[in-house]
Amino acid sequence: QVLLVESGGGLVQPGGSLRLSCAASGSIFSISGMGWYRQAPGKERDLVAAITTGGITNYADSVKGRFTISRDNAKNTLYLQMNSLKPEDTAVYYCELLYHGMEFWGKGTLVTVSS
Repeated sequence: QVLLVESGGGLVQPGGSLRLSCAASGSIFSISGMGWYRQAPGKERDLVAAITTGGITNYADSVKGRFTISRDNAKNTLYLQMNSLKPEDTAVYYCELLYHGMEFWGKGTLVTVSS
């Protein structure tokens, strides 16, 4: 069993920055694909960014150039640096771990972008 715990969400003004973290338990973090998803009220959960075990990254078009996904395998931690935040980035952000077809999810952290 893998436990994922997100942190770093909060209220930020438009144009501001936040860094989300996702701490993973267990021993499979370094050999698993990881991703950040988000779900706004009344909408589906969508992929924001993903990173492979080898560090290859992929981003949703809406966040390219503003968000950066990274991982620290020594700390079993996934990060999402979010810059130039917009009101439409408001959502609950979830961390996902993918290992041999199995998905594990955190409980999410709320990001609110508002003046």
